[in-house]
Amino acid sequence: MTVTISRLYDSYADAQQAVTALEAAGVQLSNISIVANNSDGWFDGKKDRDGDGVDDRAEAAGTGAGIGAGVGGAAGLLAGLGLLAIPGLGPVVAAGWLAATAVGAAAGAATGGVVGALTEAGVSKEDAPLYAEGVRRGGTLVSAKVADADRTRFDGILNRSSVNLQDRSATWQKTGWTGYDPANKPYGADEVRKERSLYGS
Repeated sequence: MTVTISRLYDSYADAQQAVTALEAAGVQLSNISIVANNSDGWFDGKKDRDGDGVDDRAEAAGTGAGIGAGVGGAAGLLAGLGLLAIPGLGPVVAAGWLAATAVGAAAGAATGGVVGALTEAGVSKEDAPLYAEGVRRGGTLVSAKVADADRTRFDGILNRSSVNLQDRSATWQKTGWTGYDPANKPYGADEVRKERSLYGS
């Protein structure tokens, strides 16, 4: 049986490390997804994010079909990042199955876009809106489909540097937040920068 596990990260760098660790631990890239807020324009769509002068997509393709463990495979997923607009979240950088499902849900007028995609994948109805709000406020979401028997091991990997979702939502509630609403205006660049500064990211 397959289950979906998800975590929120304050920084894209932490989320990127989680994706790399999952892939190195044996999770297939097709089962990993990443959705990161881009309201402040940190991602400009360039395909040479490692700064070596070579298009990252070509590097990923150049590693061949036998990508197994290590950075090469994760570079393939991360090199596939694209800019999207998801209702309620605004501009995001995303790759993987969740992004495709969320965009499809939004296009089909399904409730909540990314919330609907997460709950459809098995994330609880209580947690899915919290993950969406976390991305709306500047965070990065990593989700993976894994075998239930391996869940504990992969939970341990994702827990490194991740946000405690219950603590974070309690902090939001103290400032008047009452729940995720896809009709709410997405955070702008200044709001995202302010939110990130609260958590040192």
